[in-house]
Order: sequence, then structure tokens, then C-alpha cells
Amino acid sequence: MNQNQPQSSSSEGRADDDSALSDFLASLVDYTPTIPDELVEHYLAKSGFQCPDVRLTRLVAVATQKFVAEVAGDALQHCKARQATVPKDKRDRQQKDRRLVLTMEDLSKALREYGVNIRHQEYFADSPSTGMDPATRDE
Repeated sequence: MNQNQPQSSSSEGRADDDSALSDFLASLVDYTPTIPDELVEHYLAKSGFQCPDVRLTRLVAVATQKFVAEVAGDALQHCKARQATVPKDKRDRQQKDRRLVLTMEDLSKALREYGVNIRHQEYFADSPSTGMDPATRDE
């Protein structure tokens, strides 16, 4: 009889999980996510996924919103850590301003924690020959 108890408790637990999932999916019908359904559907279709169920689209929108919020929070922490390492004389001037400036470096570090590697686009101004007469370049 002891063998039957774990099976019944696991089936009860599974039923509770199923009902919680059903309740959550039903609540997504009335929920308006920050990321519009049309945008989510566009990127899902672009990746080859199509589903007429709006609940699934909104589930992806909620997951995306959570990911973006976590990355933004982590980037903010990197920004604060970077500004804390600024020399004291510059930090005193920054205290008056009290603005945090999020840089691509902060965002890159935060995304790297989630396995997303980004590199800066090379700009023409980054080239040493920028602004030189084409006839004088040594290229």
C-alpha cells in the first residue's frame, strides 16, 4: 500500500500543476503585455513558428519582457559598479549630476552573462585614415 501513496500524491501534484498552468494561460487572454502581440507574432513567424493561440503569443511576450528587464537590471548594476571605480575628484562632480549613463560596455557585460555576445560596429571615425585626403592614404 505504501507504493500507492506516492503515485497518488504525484498524480495529485500533477493535477495541481495542470490546473495552475490552465489558470495562468487563461489569465493571459485578458492580459495586455508591454510587447505588442503583432511584434511577437512577427518575430515568431520570422523564425518559422505560427500559432493562432493568442495565449502562447502572450506567454512569449511575458518571457521576453522578463528577459529584457533582467538584462536591463544587470546592465544597471554594471553601470553603477563602473561609476563607483571613477576617481574621487571626478566622482564628486558626478554626484552633483546624479545621472547614470548606460553604455554599450555595460549592456555587453550584462548580455554576456546570458550567453549573448555582441561586438561594437566599427565606425568610419574609428579608422586612423579618417579625414585624410584619399591621395595621401597608405592603404
